[in-house]
Amino acid sequence: MVLQREFFQRDTVIVAKDLLGKKLIRKIGNRKCSGIIIETEAYRASDDPASHAGIRKTKRNRIMFEQIGRAYVYFTYGMYHCLNVVARNKKFNAGAVLIRGIYPQLGIDIMSKLRNNTKIQNLTNGPGKLTQALDITLQENGDDLTKYSSLYITNGIKIKKIHKKPRIGISRGTDKEWNFSIDPTDYF
Repeated sequence: MVLQREFFQRDTVIVAKDLLGKKLIRKIGNRKCSGIIIETEAYRASDDPASHAGIRKTKRNRIMFEQIGRAYVYFTYGMYHCLNVVARNKKFNAGAVLIRGIYPQLGIDIMSKLRNNTKIQNLTNGPGKLTQALDITLQENGDDLTKYSSLYITNGIKIKKIHKKPRIGISRGTDKEWNFSIDPTDYF
């Protein structure tokens, strides 16, 4: 069952943890690709100097301030797209969870072709690799992930243990341990 909007109407950090084990599904043509979410990072608003929404609303980050449950896709380093889902409670005016990695399940052949890589452990283990393998671009920015469409999230597996650490690749807000992951070897 697709995750409902209420799932994302909670503190961004809690949603980041609770997305672990959920299934990300992408329709490419008439085929489905999917994987279990194994790594996320939380980014909030004014209390988070590492967040795109930390200072003000811009053309790039406006989705973080808009409807909860929408995809926030941005282009970074001039070569990679990153997929986030807008999530926040009423205390904050913005927030999103970066989906950093999935464990591939369906459509591995499609993902391998799109990534030009056949090693499953390196197929979707990073935000740029994930979007490349699932053909996610700025076209998906603003998509409603709470509806069955070309990109959505459903229930997945039950989680045993969550690992947390500082977020990756940031220079501000490094004190916040808002990177969450599960070890795929515990499940697959």
